[in-house]
Amino acid sequence: MDKSAFQAYDDEIQALEEEIRQLTEEYDNILQESTFFSNEEILEYIKSLPGGTQEHESLSDLKAQLERLEADLSFLTALTGLRFTSHCKKTVEKNKNRTVQKHKLSGKCYSLSFQLEFQLLEMENNEKVSAVVSDLSIIMESKDSNMSKFVSRTEEHGDLPGFFRSLSVYAEWYEHRRHTFLHFKAKYPDIVSLPEGVRGDFLILKNPKVSGFELMIVWKIHLDEEGTTTPVLDLLPKIPKQVMEQRMTTVENIPGCFRSVLRLLGIEAAIENLIHVLGSEK
Repeated sequence: MDKSAFQAYDDEIQALEEEIRQLTEEYDNILQESTFFSNEEILEYIKSLPGGTQEHESLSDLKAQLERLEADLSFLTALTGLRFTSHCKKTVEKNKNRTVQKHKLSGKCYSLSFQLEFQLLEMENNEKVSAVVSDLSIIMESKDSNMSKFVSRTEEHGDLPGFFRSLSVYAEWYEHRRHTFLHFKAKYPDIVSLPEGVRGDFLILKNPKVSGFELMIVWKIHLDEEGTTTPVLDLLPKIPKQVMEQRMTTVENIPGCFRSVLRLLGIEAAIENLIHVLGSEK
């Protein structure tokens, strides 16, 4: 084989190496700038690559796999309420045994928005991979003091799995409270008021026929140091003086009765029962 033939092969190899280098750079840029694309966008990108349209069966298999992954993601979203809307990462160090990346992501858990920034160190030793989270920063939409304390503890310990587990349960209760408040406000607009809106932690019940008579239902969502979520409800009555004098014993028993009904019937039924009793008072 003459030198010109060898040169032709060498030129072709160099061209392929350059194409691989360009595709690798483009792939890295996509990972760093944005990670969320629709199935159609991914398939269109693959088709735009050299030879992409020639692998019809491979594309069909890939589309089926993407559909399965999308179904799994939908299931997890329905189960946990977590939905990530953006994610960027940047590799700051990489060698044979360790990789350091900075991550920035945002999303929602039910109706609560969150943003996270952290550094992830991945180390490989004897074919075992370990990961360490550091420089964790969390921004939460919720202004609840318990959530603020929990976020501070999570940032200190870098416990991302624990954070998402607790956030899922907390946000589910938060959403349940919001929908419950909306339900009773729409059903009994003359009796129920929400001074702080549906994102507040209390509602006011008033009897239009009894001036100055109010019942405040306070619904806190408590997060302890272990990230365990507990709903805490209580009833605070505001009673006119003349009513207090006439019905002292009855008024004093209202909060205790409400807590008993809570244990027996649950939150929605207890509030509904209280509204019916309040509406019947004259």
